[in-house]
Amino acid sequence: MARDHEARRPQAPSLIDFAPLAPATRVDEMLPFALAGRSAELAKEPWRIFRILSEFVDGIDAMRDVKPAVSIFGSARTKRGDPWYGATRRLARGLAKRGFSIVTGGGPGIMEAANRGAQDGGGRSIGLNIVLPVEQAPNPFQDLALHFRYFFVRKFHFVKHSSAFVIFPGGFGTMDELFEALTLIQTHKIDQLPVVLVGRDYWRGLVGWLRKTMLRHQNVSRGDLDLFHVTDDLEEAAALIDRCVHHSETVATARSKVVATKRGRTRAAK
Repeated sequence: MARDHEARRPQAPSLIDFAPLAPATRVDEMLPFALAGRSAELAKEPWRIFRILSEFVDGIDAMRDVKPAVSIFGSARTKRGDPWYGATRRLARGLAKRGFSIVTGGGPGIMEAANRGAQDGGGRSIGLNIVLPVEQAPNPFQDLALHFRYFFVRKFHFVKHSSAFVIFPGGFGTMDELFEALTLIQTHKIDQLPVVLVGRDYWRGLVGWLRKTMLRHQNVSRGDLDLFHVTDDLEEAAALIDRCVHHSETVATARSKVVATKRGRTRAAK
């Protein structure tokens, strides 16, 4: 009887190909195999730190001489014929001519436009590419292309090697990068680097919500809303970044001088 019972006993599935449980299979019979698989995965965890460490070290070594650099963020879905693509390319070209390297996420859309503009202006074009489940081909306008498995390591390199941030219209990833920069500046984890949002119409709703809702509920202070500058003027954006970085001026000081200069030119033209 015992032998017949053993013959009827369900076979344990392979740890490599874990098949769905048959209705008659008891959970307590499967538990040892499930735990064994989990233990194997946990055993790998400590070794993952070496892969993470290598991404930190390789990035620092490869980007040791890119500063001053401007990180430009925006949607990967922006097409080449879109006005924002052209605006990004022009701003990147202008910043490159002012002596800045351009750093992007290395993908298509706004990232491609920025890398392309950097090469147009004779500047250094860097792409911090991310490995995703749905592969996204790196754009062909990168002088230096790094590839990361981990988002948090990639973010570290954006922050460490940037002298300013420019945010063009984008989606969730762009919002993440924007608020990451603002949070680090707000908490004094990094210097008060210039953060420029390009596109007043696009950002108007978000900025209005920050002022009318977030500020009203006292979840930010009034000064926090001065940590970024919104403009449609590409020359204004480039001049603000240039004054902050090359002339060691604060964002508020640079903004006032750039705006004053702009008004003076407008009066002279009239």
